[in-house]
Amino acid sequence: MNPQTDMLDLPGLRQLELAADAAGLALMQRAADSIAAWVSKHYPPASRILAAVGPGNNGGDALFAACRLQRAGYQVDVLLPAEGNAAVQAALAEWRALGGSVRPTLSASASAPPPELLLDGLFGVGLTRPLQGEWRMLIEQLEQLPCRKLAIDVPSGLDAGSGQPQGVALHADVTLSFLCPKPGLYTAAGPDYCGEVIIDDLACPPTLYPPVAGSLALPDAALLRRRRDSHKGSHGVLSIIGGAPGMTGAALLAGRAALAMGAGKIFVHPLDSALTLDPLCPELMLRPWQHNLLIPDNHQLVVGPGLGLSDQAHAALQRALLHPGTLLLDADGLNLLAADHSLQQLLHQRSGDTILTPHPSEAARLLDSDTASVQADRVAAVRELSQRFDCVVLLKGCGTLLARYGQPYRLLTRGSPSLAVAGQGDVLAGAIAALLAQGMPALDAAHLAADVHASAGEHYSEQAGGPIGLTSHCLLPLMTRELNHRISRSGVPPF
Repeated sequence: MNPQTDMLDLPGLRQLELAADAAGLALMQRAADSIAAWVSKHYPPASRILAAVGPGNNGGDALFAACRLQRAGYQVDVLLPAEGNAAVQAALAEWRALGGSVRPTLSASASAPPPELLLDGLFGVGLTRPLQGEWRMLIEQLEQLPCRKLAIDVPSGLDAGSGQPQGVALHADVTLSFLCPKPGLYTAAGPDYCGEVIIDDLACPPTLYPPVAGSLALPDAALLRRRRDSHKGSHGVLSIIGGAPGMTGAALLAGRAALAMGAGKIFVHPLDSALTLDPLCPELMLRPWQHNLLIPDNHQLVVGPGLGLSDQAHAALQRALLHPGTLLLDADGLNLLAADHSLQQLLHQRSGDTILTPHPSEAARLLDSDTASVQADRVAAVRELSQRFDCVVLLKGCGTLLARYGQPYRLLTRGSPSLAVAGQGDVLAGAIAALLAQGMPALDAAHLAADVHASAGEHYSEQAGGPIGLTSHCLLPLMTRELNHRISRSGVPPF
């Protein structure tokens, strides 16, 4: 168990809290110490602090932290809108012993100088209902405060499991989360609410943690090391089927991305028979798709970029599902699969690994659901997909998720809105296939390629001064550089 990268589901988190309590660990006091330490690191004594205290343990964390800060010379104001549980009452007794007072509403001190920092301790991971009425109004008021906001464990109103706001949620500048990462901090809307995320395990012994549900840890890129006597055949071969008339660019982008990520040889089989050469990337070998085209067993196979939904596309996918090697399905390959149970039966009969890379709408079609339901609980969706189709599944979107049935899911913390442009899915498909061709296992290949892709998007935003203007082919040199950097950081020279 690594508390910085391993995640628990809500029952697991409750199990950990009970185990810590049985072991005599005062988690709330440790959390209060952590909050006070963060404040003292970033704000000098006498700074004005507003502690918003909720009715549960999250409120107890905030109020005990307020006591510590009061003793340290900070000007602390406590907002206590409702009577709290036993932990809050214990903290309140300590606060009153220090001479502190509380107020039930934010407007009670409208004429006072505004705080320099808000401690958001209203609601934490236990929130299971949308915030309405006075609680909603309070969060909307706190949102308007002209100060930085520190969320305790999770921003109030944000679902810690799904990353979706429960009716309304507070936008924090920093989220100080305890014991382990929560998926909702990193996926769906979570990153827009959390700001910078800091994990403090509160010195909880790893032996107390139950089995993990998911992980932020990345696979090691050292497997991609290259011997000096290697040749193009050492780095694998892949085939890409797609590129229907009017959509040939998608297949070419996938091929170019595979080259940029190190694949030795790439064959592109466009459904548009007029396409026989990529003049900007002559390294790609183009052989138009025919019904009797043979794909060698040792090829990694990608089906979907620009594939279309024609009868020819259906026949190509049907043939591809018989391929004994690893198969990656993207875009219309997924849409055809979702619409045809006979194709799904062929998928279940495959002996080789299959990787599905849906965006939320494609995932919804595969699940006979809708996009809103997928986004409402992305972790549940990727797990269900991996179980239903017995595949490695990569669910795209903010906080990309990966799953293989029976294993902890994986979650990416990197990414940029610069990647929200046409062609990036094709680039990612080619990148994953390239790592497969170089010998990485399916789940690791999808994970590492997605993280390299996401990191390259971040680098673009840094270099361009913002996320606007990225085109998919311009990302490829950044991906190559990032991959080589990963290999060098693993202690293996990138050659």
